[in-house]
This record gives sequence, C-alpha cells and structure tokens, in this order.
Amino acid sequence: MWIKPEEVLLANALWATERANPYFVLQRRKGHGGGGLTSLLIGTLDNVLDTKPAPFRILLQLPTSDISYVIANAGCFQDIEADWNWLAKYLLETLVTIESEEDIREFVKAKVESLVAHLSADEDVVTETETNRFKSAAIRFHRIFNLPLEEKLVNYYSCSYWKGRVPRQGWLYLSVNYMCFYSFLMGKEARLVIRWLDVVSLERSSSILFTDGIKVTTREGEFSFSLLLHITETFGLMEQLANLAMRQLLSEEGYEEDKTLPVLTKNRGKSIKKVPSLKRDLDARAQSEFYRNLFRLPVEEKLDGHCECTLWSPHEKCHEWGTLYCSPNYLCFNSKVRQLLSVVIPMREISVVEKVDTSALIPSALHITTKSKSSFLISSLRDRDYLTGLISDFLAKTPEPKSNDRDEWVFSTSPPKKKPTFQPPLTTVFSNAPSNHVNAKESVKEHLWRIHFAEYGRGVCMFRTVKTHDLILKGVPDSLRAEVWLIFSGAINQIQTHPGYYASLVDECDGKDTLATEEIERDLYRSLPEHPAFQSEVGIAALRRVLTSYAWRNPSIGCCCINIIIQFSLACEQAKFSVFFEQI
Repeated sequence: MWIKPEEVLLANALWATERANPYFVLQRRKGHGGGGLTSLLIGTLDNVLDTKPAPFRILLQLPTSDISYVIANAGCFQDIEADWNWLAKYLLETLVTIESEEDIREFVKAKVESLVAHLSADEDVVTETETNRFKSAAIRFHRIFNLPLEEKLVNYYSCSYWKGRVPRQGWLYLSVNYMCFYSFLMGKEARLVIRWLDVVSLERSSSILFTDGIKVTTREGEFSFSLLLHITETFGLMEQLANLAMRQLLSEEGYEEDKTLPVLTKNRGKSIKKVPSLKRDLDARAQSEFYRNLFRLPVEEKLDGHCECTLWSPHEKCHEWGTLYCSPNYLCFNSKVRQLLSVVIPMREISVVEKVDTSALIPSALHITTKSKSSFLISSLRDRDYLTGLISDFLAKTPEPKSNDRDEWVFSTSPPKKKPTFQPPLTTVFSNAPSNHVNAKESVKEHLWRIHFAEYGRGVCMFRTVKTHDLILKGVPDSLRAEVWLIFSGAINQIQTHPGYYASLVDECDGKDTLATEEIERDLYRSLPEHPAFQSEVGIAALRRVLTSYAWRNPSIGCCCINIIIQFSLACEQAKFSVFFEQI
C-alpha cells in the first residue's frame, strides 16, 4: 500500500535489496525469510518488541542523495510487486525525461501523496480507521495459525506464556473463536491455540514470579500468562469472548459484527481512541447488555449513550445524583447508590419534554411528563440541547401503540382465522384457599402496596426505591402479583415490543407435535395435584398452551428441560402468574 513518503537515513540497515533501478529500490526485511544469524536476531527482536514493520517496502533512492524515502510497504510480496510494477509502468518513462534530481524527488513525492489521498477518500475512515500495526498483526495472525480469513482478530497483547518453568515472551492474539499465543525466540517457535468453547475458567493471579497473570483452564489442562501491560483490559476482553462463545453455542447462531451500533453520546465532541473496530463492537455490545440487564429491557434494545445528572426525588425531597441512559425506546435513570432510586421511562409513555429555566439550584434542567401524568425533573445536564434533540428524534421514530385486541383477525394468504382466545387469569377463576379463610397478611400487604403506589407512583414509570425492593422481598399480595411481576420482570416491555406474540405462537403450533409433546402430556395431569386449577381442563389447557408454545419456539431444549420448566413453573405458583403467560 502507498504511504506518505518518510525519510530514511540508513536504507540498507536490517534490509536486503530484492530489486532495484536508477530511482527505486524494493527491499525485504532480513528477519523475514532468508537465513543466517543476522536474520534470526532481527526476527527475534521484531517479534519481542512489536516493532516489526511490514516485511516489504519500496524506497525512492536517487544516485547522488544520502536520504531515501519509503513510499510503499506491504505484508506479502505479491502486493509490493503490484506497486513496483505500477511504478515501472507509469513513472519510469516520465522520470527519464527529468534532469534535476530535486525535481524528480518532488514529483515522485507529490504523486505518491496524491495516491495516498485518493485511497483515503475512497475508504470510509471516519470511525473504522485501524492502524497499520493492527492490520499487520491481523495478517500475521492468519499466517502463523493458518486460520480462515473469516476468523476476525479482536486485539493482541504482549505477554509471557509459562511453558513449564520457562517463560516464552511473545504475543497473545484474541479472536472471536480462538485464543492464540505465538513466540519466536532464537529460532525456536512456540504456538498455542485454544478454542473459547473449551475454556472452563478464567482467573487473575499474581505472585513474585507470576506478576499480573491470567490462568486459563480448559478440559485438557491449565495455561498461564503473565507480564501483561494491560491486564484489566485483556482479562475483560477474554471474559467477553468466552461468554460470547457460550451464547453462540446455546443459540446456535454465529457472530455478526453489528454495523448499527451507535457512537456513545458521552464521547461526543471528544477524540475517540483508535482501537480495532471489532473490539469497539464488542465493547458496545457489552455496554448495551449491561444496560438491558440493569433495567430489564427487551433484548433488541441498544444503548445510545449515557451521562451524569441529577433526578428530583419527590419522596426524599432532594436531587439524587446518578446516570441517565438513553436508547431508542427508553430513557432510564439509576442513582449512584445501589437500589436507592431508579426509573424506567418508555418513549411510548412520554407526552411532553420541555426545558426548564436554569438557576443555581436547578442548572441545565429538563422536565418530562408522561401520559399517566407522572413528572420527572432531570438537571445538571452537560449538553441539554443535544439530549433534547436526541429524545425528540427517538420520539419521532416511536411507533403508535399497536392494538392488543384479542379478537383482531390475522390476515394471510390462507383463509382468515381468529386469534386464539384465552380464559381469565387462573388465579381469578380458582382459589387454593378455603372460602371462609380470611388471610390477614394478604390484607396488610395490599394496604402497604397501595400506600407505596400513592407515594411513588404506579405503573412502568414508577419510582423504584429501597422500599420497593423491601416490599417485594416481604411478598406481593395475590391481587397485585400479576401487575407487579409484569413491571419488575420487564415482561410488560416485552408485551409492548411484541404485541400478540404469544397468541401467534399458540396459533402456529396448534395441532403440531414437537420432541417434547409426549413429555408435556405425560406430566400435565400429575403436576401439582393439590391445586384445583390443574384438576380442571381449563387450567390444564392453559398450562399445555404455555409449555407447547415454549417447546415450539425453542426446539433444542429437549424433554428433560421441558420437565424442569414444568416443575419450576408450578413451584412458582404458575396459576398466579398465568395472567402473564396467557397475555404475553
């Protein structure tokens, strides 16, 4: 590839000439190929210090000048030969007609710089710029370990691999599916290839001899790495890739780089550190996964950005410091102190977003009102105008709520048929307690929850505090169990994101058998026999629909897993939760 001309004082130091003409020289690094003690020492030095340049280069070298200029380099001979042939075809005849060496030098430099500028304009290098060193490492990675080109290198790090009692200084390569190590010291090579699927555990360790170390345990043994300069980053990336491999195995899906992941708003206006695009992709995925797990959001939700701010807490009568997270469908807040205060505001619930006049007490504030008349005052925003515009853009793209009418018709190429209808929640139809029994504890729980709703709000946008957490631990009354469980499990957001999904699954698998059908039918009539809901065809039919739909959606779970699901759902008093299963 063409590069901006760089001066070289000692053109032949550590380099061997392969081709030459009166104006240009094609050279090969002595540590690349060839033999002898010199090549061996140079190869070892380049590998240990990571100063290894591209193994081939072209110099502009004029007869009477002591200064040469590197104008092209490449990782393989075929690429550098193509550049050499281009020079011979398009420049040599022109250079012969120029008498002054100074004019020749300026002409070639200008021509090469124009080629570099043209190539840069053709490539999208705004956010996908990768350094030449990383590209060279990727080429080296595929060549050394003979892996397919589809295997994407994420990052690489200098470290020592302890093989027995002797450390081997080299490079640790982390790709999507493999962890590889390569060392070249005094003519001796050491290669190690480990699949992430074979990794049993990852541990950080440190000792007098084994400083800043990572121990990797597989089914075949233990592998120790030390002298890592960025051990926290390396270990975190290794954990991400190992977890990613496990998720791929469970979902039977391959990894695809996500081109739609946004640039985080917290980096807006700052220079972003140049890192491999695949590592940026994994980091963005990890942040989005943390965001979804923290607020129990749908798996499709992607974090757009976050910033520090304060949220007015009406029950505490103060401004709580925390982090505001923004994504296409949700605006969420979490206080600095764990479980002190959190809020989830779906974009579909927002009705008004307005700026508040700033003051010393409420600087740079936003006031958000929801359709349920809840109000939220967010202040101390660093870039209020940008956040306001971002929320406005997301609100403009938020679709209108779809109808959840159970009687709506499904239109397809086949004759129209009505969606399946379900009976009311089983807990409202059947009772497991004697009719003359009055549960005082249930009445107390209901009273406490209604006081809590009056103070902190009700519904998906309610303030979630330590008191909320304590009330859930004490037990949710039967009358509120479905509502509270839907909100705090995040199921209510799944229902809004996928309206009618459960009904479509029931319709799709109606009358069809799966690998788990026999297991389901065998366990339906012998599960929780003491509960009246499951001694009736109404309750049995509801449980059959739930389990059959789940088995149809996840055919790889197997019969044993279905049996576990049956026992678990019944142990969790599935009759009380059926409002979710039958309405999702």
